[in-house]
Amino acid sequence: MPASPSTARAINDRLALRLLQQQGPLTAGKLKQLTGLSRPTVADLVERLTASGLITVVGESGEQRRGPNARLYGIVADRAHLAALDVRTESVSVIVADLLGRELAAESVPIGGDTGTGPALEQAVGLVERVVKEAGAERLHTVGIGAPGLIDPVTGELRDSTGLPEWHRRLVAALQERLPRARVTVENETNLAALAEQRDGAARGRDTFVLLWLGHGTGAAVVLDGTLRRGASGGTGEIGFLPVPGTDRLPSATDCADGFHSLAGATAVTELAARHGLSAEGAGSEGAGPEGVGSEPVAAELVRAAVRATAGAAVSAAEDSAAASRFLDALADRVALGVASVVAVLDPGCVVLGGEIGQAGGEVLAARVAERVARMSPLRTEVRAGALGGRAVLRGALVTARDRAQDDLFAPPER
Repeated sequence: MPASPSTARAINDRLALRLLQQQGPLTAGKLKQLTGLSRPTVADLVERLTASGLITVVGESGEQRRGPNARLYGIVADRAHLAALDVRTESVSVIVADLLGRELAAESVPIGGDTGTGPALEQAVGLVERVVKEAGAERLHTVGIGAPGLIDPVTGELRDSTGLPEWHRRLVAALQERLPRARVTVENETNLAALAEQRDGAARGRDTFVLLWLGHGTGAAVVLDGTLRRGASGGTGEIGFLPVPGTDRLPSATDCADGFHSLAGATAVTELAARHGLSAEGAGSEGAGPEGVGSEPVAAELVRAAVRATAGAAVSAAEDSAAASRFLDALADRVALGVASVVAVLDPGCVVLGGEIGQAGGEVLAARVAERVARMSPLRTEVRAGALGGRAVLRGALVTARDRAQDDLFAPPER
């Protein structure tokens, strides 16, 4: 059945807007060339989108042509503003951007583990309001939140978890109350990092891959045939619960301490480094205190220092380099267990090492893991280091917020 005129107009409008978003300002002639639509159809959609306030004339093409220069049309970037949040167990980071994804303001605040739920919520929501004001955002259309934990596939809400602060689960409601005109959504941090790596990073151009998150905790995001897979209960990729060799007991339904997490989480990585004579002192642990020894920043800096030493940079003695190399080998042995398990079940062809620790290890760690996986599995698999570093979650949250806002705004009402 052919599309109705109104449906055809909506499809054409979205196509043109996507091209303007991806390629920047374009002339009507260029839109005709890229879309394959007729000249009258393009003229109609340009008039319609201009009248709706979605696009405007931003200049002239400057092309050599007879008559006046062709007008360049671009998206009205401040038609809507977006906020992206990266929520960690003891901090929140926020960026505010326009409809084209251009960052306008950003800030982070620590939220101590002993902060009560009410004060923690006030700090987080107050941060968002402050950054929005700094960005000069008149209308916040969509807020995308990345947080650790499971997302209920039915309600879209962060599920209860004994390992996460109470304020995490209440943040969406608190933001929605203070920002009633905004659409607020939450997504697992690892999933967002994967979407960002697919859009702009190490997995760009791939429609099937797995991102293995190595940070305070461990997790995996699974993208198959271009679709992010969540599973029946939203738990696809909870690799921290994977039973693996090298642990004393099996993980339980409520505790992943004896699963893959106990080998590759930040605390485990810090302890592994200590066994190889690598100390947290002088490796980014300043101000962490005793309770911060196993934190993401310290573990990541230990890995980063080992990579530098192994590469021969800032090495004061040969034994330092040897110890660092042995540590990276031991870490690669552990990470390869998780990667090989994922490969055996999903055969994704590509695994990206993300999170603070994966990013710190870079290509040095990725190459070691790839070598081990090749010996353990007959399935050809690339192992790549994440390209977006510590901002992957924020980038992913911004990508999803922008996509949702555009889905809403790029569907002009029927006239």
